[in-house]
Amino acid sequence: MPYRRLPNTDSARIRSLECILRKEEAAFGPQPVLSFRIVNEVKSFLPRFKSAHALYHQNMHAQVKDNGKYQTNLRNARMYISHFIQVLGMCMMRNEIRPAVAGLYGLSPERFTVPDLTGENAVLQWGEKIIKGENLRIQQRGTPIYNPAIAKVSVHYEIFREAFNARKNAMANTAKSLQALAQMREEADKIILEIWNQVEARFASLPEAERLERCREYGVIYYLRKKEKNG
Repeated sequence: MPYRRLPNTDSARIRSLECILRKEEAAFGPQPVLSFRIVNEVKSFLPRFKSAHALYHQNMHAQVKDNGKYQTNLRNARMYISHFIQVLGMCMMRNEIRPAVAGLYGLSPERFTVPDLTGENAVLQWGEKIIKGENLRIQQRGTPIYNPAIAKVSVHYEIFREAFNARKNAMANTAKSLQALAQMREEADKIILEIWNQVEARFASLPEAERLERCREYGVIYYLRKKEKNG
């Protein structure tokens, strides 16, 4: 005997509920298949569920779409910050800049190395330190570093920082919309299950083949067990 299984994706849930409304709009006769209450429940719930589903995919699409540009901004910021620190280190090695000022940049004068810039937060933290340190040193009448100049570093840092904050907001919006959608899935499954129960009860007196066909018209999904497929 075939068994039924509830939809397991949001798109399938929407299709199932839309099928119910189409059948009810086309139905006529003295004995309705579904109760007035459950049909009204579908009419109330479906637009909200579709809206939540669309909003989640809209947020996800925007997040994925901007990923390539975001990675480019991250790469540029990391490259300019790393290059600036390397040039600063070479200037100290040539005694063009006193090693003692390394502390202005948050760096160690005893063991001067380029910090790990792998992570996004590291790029943000070190970018801020390097820009602040160079500006402080210049205010103390130090000779500015060129190639890259701190102004160039700042431009790429700010571009990345703005992209980082925008991405962070986009991820928060995506997570929020996904949570709202996930909370509605249980209600969707509950409505679909009740509909299927009412449909099967309505056609219970029909021969099996006809009963299954009529139920499928109302979106009930049946699967054959493995032995039934092989048989």
